[in-house]
Amino acid sequence: MTIAVFLGSLLGAMALGLPIAFALLACGAALMFHLGSFDPQILAQNTIEGANSFPLLAVPFFMLAGEIMNTGGLSRRIVNLAMALVGHVRGGLGYVAILAAALLSALSGSAVADAAALAALLLPMMVRSGYDKARSAGLLSAAAVMGPIIPPSIGFVVFGVAANVSISKLFIAGIFPGVLLGAALWFTWWWLVRREKIEPPPRASRAEILVALKDATFAMGLPVIVIVGLKFGIFTPTEAAVVAAVYALLVATVVYRELKLSQLYGVFLAAAQTTAVVMFLVAAAMVSAWMITVAALPAQLVTLLQPLLDHPTLLLLAIMLLTMLVGTAMDMTPTILILTPVLMPLIKAAGIDPVYFGVLFMINNSIGLITPPVGTILSTVAGVGKISMDEVTRGVWPFMLAQFAVLLLMVLFPQLVMVPARWLYN
Repeated sequence: MTIAVFLGSLLGAMALGLPIAFALLACGAALMFHLGSFDPQILAQNTIEGANSFPLLAVPFFMLAGEIMNTGGLSRRIVNLAMALVGHVRGGLGYVAILAAALLSALSGSAVADAAALAALLLPMMVRSGYDKARSAGLLSAAAVMGPIIPPSIGFVVFGVAANVSISKLFIAGIFPGVLLGAALWFTWWWLVRREKIEPPPRASRAEILVALKDATFAMGLPVIVIVGLKFGIFTPTEAAVVAAVYALLVATVVYRELKLSQLYGVFLAAAQTTAVVMFLVAAAMVSAWMITVAALPAQLVTLLQPLLDHPTLLLLAIMLLTMLVGTAMDMTPTILILTPVLMPLIKAAGIDPVYFGVLFMINNSIGLITPPVGTILSTVAGVGKISMDEVTRGVWPFMLAQFAVLLLMVLFPQLVMVPARWLYN
């Protein structure tokens, strides 16, 4: 009955058109009524405590770093470097998009920010060069999925806080899976454009490559600082976010000089608005998470799925399917916040490594950003690229299926995630 109240109140509130954060608060209140312990004071206290977390300070600073990089010219220089390296091969602009997305992922940690930058910079170039507009938009959308996987990652911060899992280990463990997702896109793009007759631009000379590399050196320094700092314990993920924001600000204003003082207010305001949405979601979700614990929902779910606990692979497949279905109707952050407190007891009972599960869970949620009908990244690319949602959806299917295939391989072969992760830990 408790599970029915939880699902019924949450889905009912969403069906009425309530924003996700308010639906989560309504769900928590409904569970309180069901248990006969409704108290507005407890509701308010848990909402405040939900956002009162030191690790969550990473979210506004990574958001700010992403805004600064897009406005201050760091993103554009990354794209120019990718163009100099691989722009001359057949289908070159597609490979540029994948390489640029991987590099941007190591800078911002936000899939939506990466998608907006890629669509603004590359989609017009791809259309002018003769590439299919829908396929190009689909590739750019799928490439942005690497954003929450390759560190730094806002999604890993939220999951780490909700699941009480080391954010540093999640960051390190996400590197190789992010590269695999990029490799899947690379192969899929090669397969789709191998017979196209589009004339690629001329190969960049060694001098032009060196100029592009020199121009992007300061931008490329950011992921190196963050990853090295985390690996050697120089700073925590939260402190890494501050370092990223300050470094991006210095590079954009002092080195590249593309971010003017008059633009700072708009940059800070945009970062604050996005942060407010995420933090309110986190705060509201903690009310539901607390009530889920009080109502012993995880214990009921463990009992329900007891037959699968002895078969971790089957359990993971079931969880990935559930996450996939939820991802078609819900954005990444609320999905993480709703499902994590319910699923983590199952993961622990089955003896599955929480870091390994966190990587799989984040990949699934990230792909959910390009699954219709919601597809936040699809909406972003459609809006920025001035293309219909139907066209973007049609173009993204081959790339989305390739990424789901990579996820399936990681479920079947955990070594793909854990062997590189343990090597990097050490």
